[in-house]
Amino acid sequence: MICRSFEPIYARDARVMIVGSMPSVKSLADAQYYAHPRNAFWPILFDIFGVMPHNDYEAKKALIREHGLALWDAAACCEREGSLDSNMRDVVYNDFAVLYARCPRIRTVLCNGGTAHTLFVKSGFAGDRRVIRMPSTSPAYTMAYEKKLEMWRAALEEALAAP
Repeated sequence: MICRSFEPIYARDARVMIVGSMPSVKSLADAQYYAHPRNAFWPILFDIFGVMPHNDYEAKKALIREHGLALWDAAACCEREGSLDSNMRDVVYNDFAVLYARCPRIRTVLCNGGTAHTLFVKSGFAGDRRVIRMPSTSPAYTMAYEKKLEMWRAALEEALAAP
C-alpha cells in the first residue's frame, strides 16, 4: 500500500527537529503522529516537559511548538505493508529545505530510530546540522522505557540549551 506522511508540526523558532521514518498504520488511520497507544513518543515528551499525559492531539501539537521543536518524517511517501520500517520500499523524501526556510534556527536533528536516521542522512538534507540517532520510541524496539526516556531527555536538554 502507498503511505503518505503528514505535514510537519513546528515552531518558527524551532532549534531542534525530531525526524521519524513514516507513520504507522494506526497513525495514518488516526491522522496523528505517534498514535499507537504503545508508542513511547508522547509519554517521553510528557515526562521531559512535565505535562500530565492526555490524548488531545491539538495540545500535543502545541507542546511541540511551545518547546521550540519541529516534527516531521524523513519519508514523504513509500510503499509499505504493515507498520514495520523494514517493509518500506520506493521511498520519496520530504523536502527539508522548505522546513529549514521556515525554521532557520534548526541546528540539531534527533532521528527517532535507525531507519529514520538512515533515511534522513540518505535524503541529503542534513547540511551542517548535528544529526543524532535516538532509540526508537516504537514498541517494536524493546529497550526499557526508562532508558529511552533518559536518552531522549539528555539529548533534548542539551540541544535546547545550545545557543
